Amino acid sequence: MKYFAWIIGILVAFFVTAYVMAFTSIGNGMLAPTIEAKIREQTKLDSKLRVFSLSMSDFEIELELNKNNILTINGKYSLFKENFNIEYKVKLNELKTLKSLTGTELNKSLYTSGIIKGNIAFVEIDGVSDLAQSNTTYHIELTDLNPTSIIARVKDLKLASLLDMTSQSAYASADVNLDINFKNINLHALDGNIILSTKNGIIDPTLMKSDFNVTIPKTTFFMNLDAKLKGDYIDYSCELASNLFNINSSGKVLPEPFKTDAKYSLNIKELAVLKPITGADIRGVFKLRGIVNGTKEKLTVKGESDVASSTTKFEAVLKDFSPAKVKASVKNMQLKKVLYMLKQPHYTDGLISLDADISDARVGKLKGKVVSTLKDGVLDSEYITKISEFKSAMPNTIYSTKTETILDGNNVDMKVDFNSNIANIDIKRARFNIKDKSLKSDYEVGIEDLDKLFFATNQHMRGKIILNGDLSKTKDLDLTLHTKLSGGKIDAKLHNDDFSAEIKSVDTIGVLNMLIYPEIFKSTLNAKLDYNLALSKGVLSGHVADGHFVKNQTFDLIKQYTKFDMYRESFNGDISAKINKENILASLNIRSKQASIKSTGTKLNTKTSMINSDIIVQTKKDTITANINGDVNSPKVRVDLDKFLKSKAGEAVKKKIDKLFKKFF
Repeated sequence: MKYFAWIIGILVAFFVTAYVMAFTSIGNGMLAPTIEAKIREQTKLDSKLRVFSLSMSDFEIELELNKNNILTINGKYSLFKENFNIEYKVKLNELKTLKSLTGTELNKSLYTSGIIKGNIAFVEIDGVSDLAQSNTTYHIELTDLNPTSIIARVKDLKLASLLDMTSQSAYASADVNLDINFKNINLHALDGNIILSTKNGIIDPTLMKSDFNVTIPKTTFFMNLDAKLKGDYIDYSCELASNLFNINSSGKVLPEPFKTDAKYSLNIKELAVLKPITGADIRGVFKLRGIVNGTKEKLTVKGESDVASSTTKFEAVLKDFSPAKVKASVKNMQLKKVLYMLKQPHYTDGLISLDADISDARVGKLKGKVVSTLKDGVLDSEYITKISEFKSAMPNTIYSTKTETILDGNNVDMKVDFNSNIANIDIKRARFNIKDKSLKSDYEVGIEDLDKLFFATNQHMRGKIILNGDLSKTKDLDLTLHTKLSGGKIDAKLHNDDFSAEIKSVDTIGVLNMLIYPEIFKSTLNAKLDYNLALSKGVLSGHVADGHFVKNQTFDLIKQYTKFDMYRESFNGDISAKINKENILASLNIRSKQASIKSTGTKLNTKTSMINSDIIVQTKKDTITANINGDVNSPKVRVDLDKFLKSKAGEAVKKKIDKLFKKFF
């Protein structure tokens, strides 16, 4: 009995202590600091528990989350009957100070109050709110603490205020009315409806201009949504309309497991107005209509559009809402309208057509074929000449292209056939790896008339040329180039910024003919060029072999008065140049058994087209020196032919040589 009495005493003491701590003012006062500290820890706010009163039948709590944000709860309850009747008030006058609690930037204020009554098995909540300056009432029912019914009416909610409240720019304003009547929101037993409507909708053109650089006319809009929930399905119709766009959708949706049969249409007079929603910086007219039907496992989306004046159709199959298959057909899309939509300059016209059949659209497992063509292509030569700052006008350029693309896993293999009246480009296989972003490609460029490149080279040329090679872009950029030229060939390669080229056995007469220079010297040229694109520095070294001058009036006169025949001489020698950006320092030294031609320290500025060069022509007995200075296109030539040229015949030779040098340089 003694031990039993001790146990009873301990239990009584425990319950008395617990009662005092939980349900008396003394105990409440002792518990309040602990609860307040825990609230501060969880909210990370300077919270204060201004009122904390808890008894066996009622309670009152007033929590100051921080200054101007207060929660008040009071009511009665029964521990034995497990019922309660609670009043609450939430006054959040400075939402922006509650980021640590809400996790997002909020502005303005929010007020709500109401009554919570019932028991653990069934709870009813009735309340009012001023959300975004609205008059909002709501009634919520919970069974076993799970929502089963929601009835809410939101009247005259201000859209601009809601956007501001959620830290969004008020691109639009409107009065929003929302009626929610969910008698039952349990899956498979849905019963209710949602009706949403807006009035006085206006898009703010000033904000559209300042934030997105989009200019739109005065734009009004309205929205209507009517959704009926019955059993497993939701039947809905939705319309968003304005003087710039009209978006409609209607159909039936089964939420769980997902299934839908719906149709949609978009008629957008100005895409720019949707930039705040889509984030896409595009403009122009866009129309699209189609259907969506199927399940989560297989959802089919079909559509038709006249985007950029095309005839476009597509069908996509989605599995788990990710693309699985795609078929698309685009006929005669106007390239100028595509450029306009993308806010690009109108530098070309043309018609684009495309056929795509992608049997597997999964990332990393692509399978399919895409064939695209561009016909009736015409470049805007005047515009390209202007932006490229060509000194001569680009000729009228027409072109067409056909591209065949094979999708295989992460690889995209392309075959390209580009044809124009300036150049033709053929790519038999270009492979792009989507995963590692690498590219490997061959190419062949054919130019039938080199003189058509005058607008870009500022150099008249004759003849044709074919260039071919390979391109590789992984971590490094590598390019090879090969061409046959005047009986020889040129092999070049580029590694990142380092360019090198080898000129092998090229006939100088052919080069001079191609460049429309005086064909005065026939030889075989071998040379090597090393050049760094980033530094704009390089070195050229070359060798001339078996060189002979072609018959010309100047050397005829020299032969007549110096009794020396330059035509019989076979010249061999070296040429070299150091390149430093636009400055070139060049040297020439060619020799025969009885003559030589030298030039050291020739300075040429490719930017200003200025030259300064001293040339020495040494024959068996005589020396001719000349200085070329000034603009490359019309330099000043000073010639010194020694004593014999002081005669009338010498003056004639001097005039001929002067003309020769001017023409050559």
